[in-house]
Amino acid sequence: MSLTQTVPGLPEIKTASAGMVAPQGQYNVSIGYLRAFITLLVLAHHAMLAYCPFSPPVAQSLTAQPRWWQAFPVVDAQKWSGFSVLVGFNDTFFMSLMFFISGLFVSKSLQRKGTRDFLGDRMSRLGLPFLAAAAIIAPLAYYPSYLQIGRHGASGFWKEWLSLGSWPAGPAWFVWVLLGFDCIAAELFLLRPDWAERAGCFFSRLSRRPIVFLGSLIGISAAVYIPMAMHFNPLQWTQVGPFAFQTSRILHYLVYFLIGIAVGAYRLERGILAQGGNLARSWWLWAIGAVVAYAMASLVYIAAITRAASPSWQAILDFSFTVTCGTTSLAFLAVFLRFARKPRAIFDNLRDHAYGMYLIHYAFVSWIQYALLKAHLSGLAKGTVVFCSVVALSWVATCALRRIPLVARVI
Repeated sequence: MSLTQTVPGLPEIKTASAGMVAPQGQYNVSIGYLRAFITLLVLAHHAMLAYCPFSPPVAQSLTAQPRWWQAFPVVDAQKWSGFSVLVGFNDTFFMSLMFFISGLFVSKSLQRKGTRDFLGDRMSRLGLPFLAAAAIIAPLAYYPSYLQIGRHGASGFWKEWLSLGSWPAGPAWFVWVLLGFDCIAAELFLLRPDWAERAGCFFSRLSRRPIVFLGSLIGISAAVYIPMAMHFNPLQWTQVGPFAFQTSRILHYLVYFLIGIAVGAYRLERGILAQGGNLARSWWLWAIGAVVAYAMASLVYIAAITRAASPSWQAILDFSFTVTCGTTSLAFLAVFLRFARKPRAIFDNLRDHAYGMYLIHYAFVSWIQYALLKAHLSGLAKGTVVFCSVVALSWVATCALRRIPLVARVI
């Protein structure tokens, strides 16, 4: 969720999904629309989880371990196996790609504003929304978990909530991690102001052969991800108060963010993300590659779990994750660079409100899932209803919130 980009004297295009303001003529329509599309994938991901066959049983209490309710606020008896495929596919790439996109505009913003103003802007556009989402949206989103257990009453919920020893913030974890990464970027800028340009020049040499860029992306991310995944359970999260992150992937996400900074520092229109470049022209090959990579990773996963999770198979599985992540990320970039070139009013509106939708959607997800528990619908139907309802309600609610001047300045 890259932030403010303005040049005095130039008209601006505001992009709430990115938390960004870019000068007209410099804003990349393809990247803006891709960011909004990933936000929709996040909403779909959370809408589907209640109906996946692998969803856990309903918790006995909020304090009981393991606390799967933090990822599955509501669990429905109706399932659809197709959601498992979609959720698994999303999980291989969408947050990594979001961190990559979020890094694209950081270098120019640091150069223009300086470290102090840059961090001040990030604190207001990321820090304040994170606090609001953690303090307000998260308890609202998790109250249906308490109701599904069979408990009632706000006082009982708060007593159990405060006894957790932490403060689950839900999907807002991305926002605070991005803020932390921005702080790292600012520190790197102080230590070596030209590091991003130098790295960008290196990656620009690979723009004529996107497969080589992919190889570099996989190699660097695998070098940091595989040791972490071998040491930590890939499902393990580290949490202190409201601050949580997926332990094995934190360095992997940082790599994508930093490479995004380097690519953005070289200027999008003349590097790997050039709209007329080789990546965009070969979009269909990358789309096929993404499907093949995910299919191969699925086969590796099946082989790994049938072999008692031996270290060698675990390493192969971890490597397949980095291959799938890189391939799918470049595939989506290629498709949007090729086809999302011209502004469209409806997509502009979605782009402008996507950041707010990300921040508030989780409460709508859990409450609608809870409301549908006794509905005589299939898992597929329920998941579809939840997704469509969440998109509509989050969109409308964000439009309303942005009519408040103070809120509009932040999101």
